[in-house]
Amino acid sequence: MFRLETEVDKARRDLLRTRLRETNTAASPVLRALRGTPDERDAPLHVWAVNDGDDDLAGGLVGHTWATWLHVTYLWVAERHRGRGLGARLLAQAEHIATTSRGCRAARLETWDFQAPRFYEKQGYEVVSVIPDYPPGITEYALTKRLG
Repeated sequence: MFRLETEVDKARRDLLRTRLRETNTAASPVLRALRGTPDERDAPLHVWAVNDGDDDLAGGLVGHTWATWLHVTYLWVAERHRGRGLGARLLAQAEHIATTSRGCRAARLETWDFQAPRFYEKQGYEVVSVIPDYPPGITEYALTKRLG
């Protein structure tokens, strides 16, 4: 017999993650081969656009690399700088670092319909998944791109 508990429990979360990782590693030769290599863990990748005059943040990209993939988590450009290519430069710089310094061969990201799916397609990304009504009234897109 079991009881179900719903409280947030960091120790159990970490134990669950460890056990899932062990199960996945045992089942996948690809994941097993990553063990003990630099690609085994996420490596943060950040690119910032900072105004020279006042050090204000004009834009930025936050992501990480793992298993020869770049995952873009956030990409944002201040409204007054949009439409001038800054977002494309931030993305290109992250892709450059990912390919030249970290051996990445592909990139992935998620965006909503009101954000930037067309922008990413212009940068060579392809839609691989569409999730309508997530969250309600919004469509989420997952996109990927082969790098290098």
